[in-house]
Amino acid sequence: MSENAKAMVLASFIGDALALGPHWEYDVEALAARFGPVTAYIEPPAGSYHAGKKAGELTHYGDQTLVLLASLAARGGFDLDDFAVRWRALFSGYAGYVDGATRMTRNIFDFGEGPANSGSNSNDLAGAARVAPLVYALQHDLSALVEAVRAQTKMTHNHAQVIESAEFFARTAWAVLGGKSPQAAMVQAGEAGYASAPIGRWLEAGLGSAGQDTVTAIAHFGQTCHIDEAMPGVIHLIARHSRDLAACFSQNVMAGGDSAARGLLAGMVLGGALGMEGVPGPWIDGLAARQTILGALQAIVAA
Repeated sequence: MSENAKAMVLASFIGDALALGPHWEYDVEALAARFGPVTAYIEPPAGSYHAGKKAGELTHYGDQTLVLLASLAARGGFDLDDFAVRWRALFSGYAGYVDGATRMTRNIFDFGEGPANSGSNSNDLAGAARVAPLVYALQHDLSALVEAVRAQTKMTHNHAQVIESAEFFARTAWAVLGGKSPQAAMVQAGEAGYASAPIGRWLEAGLGSAGQDTVTAIAHFGQTCHIDEAMPGVIHLIARHSRDLAACFSQNVMAGGDSAARGLLAGMVLGGALGMEGVPGPWIDGLAARQTILGALQAIVAA
């Protein structure tokens, strides 16, 4: 198994897990006072969105990504129908937070639609953020990767800009595994051509902010889940912290808002670039799903 590809997947999950406790806190001063510099996993406080989960566990975004990884391992490749069955089972009696896109998708499934037409109209970045397992499994077939990434995103987020953003980050991670720097990989991925998403504008804004403080830059772009705010923020994180995953994750969380979706994507790209040596060992050891993830990755290689 490629060590950089393994680091890509682990770092994506770690980016989500590190955001678990402070997730969706928008007041950065209150966040800093309550949590301090985030350098370790934090148990979600009582009354927060993810209350009841433990430090090192995943948000509902990460849990969906884990389901996708399990499907890839079990089926030996991407199977939209199998992913849909596992996704629906995850949210049958799910004890964690269930967001609007998930509720809408479940309702569409319940009306009898299949996974090709079940997606909500949500423009949240989260739908594009689950793609690290697909890049791992399909890293040797770019066209199959793009097709699968778009299909898994559309299943829950049938929004053209979200679907194209998922493709952009999959192409970026694929190029990083091929030896490109994160910045060069993003520029290359941006040249693929997108009908709806203003990838060029987001790239210009995100890359242009690389010299700025992360908390300031993300406050300027917007901290929310919505694609037009979140995309330049992720690009900023990758460009500014391209050689320092620890700083990327810490600053991402301290910037507040939807840090979990940003962390999944920034972690994927930087983990793929930096490899296992760039991922702090305590974060790997403290990741609650570590053994499940590593077992699934090994199963994909064996398949």
